[in-house]
Amino acid sequence: MYINLISHYLPETVISNDYFKNVNGLSDEWIVSRTGIKERRKASSHENTNTMAIDAVERSIKNLSYSISDIDLIIGATYTPFDTVVGLAHSIKGHYNINKAKAINITSACSSFVNAAEIVEGYFALNKAEKALVIASEHNTAYSNENDKQSGHLWGDGAAAIFISKKRLSEDDLKILDVNTEGLGNIGNPDESVYLHPLNGGLRMPNGKEVSINANKYMAKSLDDILKKNSMSINDVNYVIPHQANVRIIENVRSQLEIGKEKMVVNIDKLGNTGSASTPIALAQIIKKIKHNDVVGITVFGGGYSSGAMIIKK
Repeated sequence: MYINLISHYLPETVISNDYFKNVNGLSDEWIVSRTGIKERRKASSHENTNTMAIDAVERSIKNLSYSISDIDLIIGATYTPFDTVVGLAHSIKGHYNINKAKAINITSACSSFVNAAEIVEGYFALNKAEKALVIASEHNTAYSNENDKQSGHLWGDGAAAIFISKKRLSEDDLKILDVNTEGLGNIGNPDESVYLHPLNGGLRMPNGKEVSINANKYMAKSLDDILKKNSMSINDVNYVIPHQANVRIIENVRSQLEIGKEKMVVNIDKLGNTGSASTPIALAQIIKKIKHNDVVGITVFGGGYSSGAMIIKK
């Protein structure tokens, strides 16, 4: 599989930590020391998961070497949908009138983007699609409670659009060497540790400690496993993009992988936790830095629980 284009969208409204001092009493120093977050983006009243996705597509569609109508598979990845009936993928299909595209919406919390890429791999392998559009979009602030001292300050909004083809279409394409996911609903207490109950409490993380312990373990393990499977080591990787959950988790994973800070891609300080959109947003932000033969490793962990990793090469 080849990534032809990738782009991202971030809402204009910036929410600094000072905002939460007035809302729930948490200081900038307290939030930064525990999460690494200094600010995050918040969607405006006229924006939602679907509109942010469309804005992400619009930022790259003019550079697409083929017509968007040629896309035959659309996958929407989100755990914060605007509408659970007319899903994210269907909204994109309708907006651009993409007649022949299959449309699927998935959620595995913050792992959803990597899961979506693996689904694309399956469709390509079965010759059921040749050009796919994956959308990862999260409107966390629509579901979170700002007064919640445990996690109300963590969340940010944003979206990314990734165009993927079965065949190489340009020398600038990024090749997806491998992708793998793992469902971990059998470990710990995922039902109680982090959840989103739309009608009863919204987006909460009452047991962040358990989430952190498992994220530390599985993000390092997932990337290490997929590298070994492909006869590679961490020394072959130029950039590592971890899910942007918490700077402490990111630093722990970096330590386990034994890599320098210059290899670790971090945007949580400016964007907060943008859920499943965090890794593709980060990839879009560094895309111009990636040189020929550079290798990028993506590793994720999500509530529920779930994990996954991907290896990409220029």
